[in-house]
Amino acid sequence: MFKFPEGLYTDVRIEEVFETKVLFTLDKLEEMKTRRYSGAFIRIFDGSRWYYCSTTDIANIQKEIDGLAAYAKPNKDINSNPVVKKFKASRGVYMKFEKYSIKDITGEEKLEFLIKYFPLMNSRPNIKLWRAQYIDKHEVKSFYSSAGADIKFDNQRAGASFSFRFADGERQFSESFKKASNYFDEVKRHAEGLEAYILKCEDFLKRAKPVEPGKYTVILSPLAAGVFAHESFGHKSEADFMLGDESMKKEWIIGKKVGAEILSIVDNGLEAGSGLVQFDDDGTRPEKTYLIKNGILSGRLHSAATAAELGEELTGNSRAMSFEFEPIVRMTTTYIEAGNKTKEELFGEVKDGVYIETIKHGSGLSTFTMAPSLAYRIRDGRIAEPLNIAVVTGNVFETLGDIDGLSDKLELLSFAEGGCGKMDQWPLPVGFGGPYMRVKNMNVQ
Repeated sequence: MFKFPEGLYTDVRIEEVFETKVLFTLDKLEEMKTRRYSGAFIRIFDGSRWYYCSTTDIANIQKEIDGLAAYAKPNKDINSNPVVKKFKASRGVYMKFEKYSIKDITGEEKLEFLIKYFPLMNSRPNIKLWRAQYIDKHEVKSFYSSAGADIKFDNQRAGASFSFRFADGERQFSESFKKASNYFDEVKRHAEGLEAYILKCEDFLKRAKPVEPGKYTVILSPLAAGVFAHESFGHKSEADFMLGDESMKKEWIIGKKVGAEILSIVDNGLEAGSGLVQFDDDGTRPEKTYLIKNGILSGRLHSAATAAELGEELTGNSRAMSFEFEPIVRMTTTYIEAGNKTKEELFGEVKDGVYIETIKHGSGLSTFTMAPSLAYRIRDGRIAEPLNIAVVTGNVFETLGDIDGLSDKLELLSFAEGGCGKMDQWPLPVGFGGPYMRVKNMNVQ
């Protein structure tokens, strides 16, 4: 399709995008738009430096290739370069969503989906402000390279977000209900839980008491466990943070014990949901990568460049926000694997503890901070009164070692809005999750 210059590695990533956004605030339509656009990202590597550009002029990609090549220094041994040797020559068409494309759902159907819930939200006296948003995106990517890659594949996600500000006298509380999937019909089905969730939030608003600060046995929901895995360990597993840092390379040796034996953390771009990646932006098919397996550091996430630098295998984690950005090492769907206890057993073994159901935000590398939203006391093995908790904190490695129970069912979460941020590329769609996870001696305030 393109004439690639001799003595250089070249790849071209073309993206065709369809997206929808609908936003209401208290019945008022704030935004409704549908966009279609295309663009391309072109890279050239001469063995020493990368040269790249992005363009929306698809008809003149060859001109952009030739222009970049003029800056590079051809290398007759380019195909022997360690980075170039890592690139895969994948070929084929992988159109997963053609029969179920969100492009085929009319704008009226998307509007009706949101409007259906307006009477419910308007009827609740404790809801003082609400917003309803629908977002979707369908992408078709074509990837060509001088290494022989010639692939075409698609991806899509859709989702709804209902956010609320509750008030009861002087008590105030904000929460949101978010559901996403690769399919519109699944989003509609998941959203049917909105009414029950609003009732739960109203109960929390009226009954929650401040927690007494201290150390507790804490059970994290699949959502909270997934955020912990993503923020506190997933980012540490992105291999580009090790490049040029010899101390980090020594500290992060594969085979090192980093957590409890029952703990395994995985990143897998082929899991359905908002973290789905059929091929990464190096043209690599993702795979299931154990970051921690049975408490042992077992792997990390790579692009072709980082895999070559560290002498490790590709994982399919070279990702860019869009054709406007260069790919860097990013997570896909990161989760904690399930354990062997039922949810009832996991809670039943806690005489006095804390359950965290949802969170406002979380962050951390060496230490982590998690700000809970819906949280509850555990008394005699049962979920009891709601608690207002400002923050849960701890040392990452101590916490990984203090995990002493995992439920036997895994739940993966997807999101249509928001995402992961790194190096000015935000929000990149990711997924995360896990089982219910029990941790000893967490600092709760």
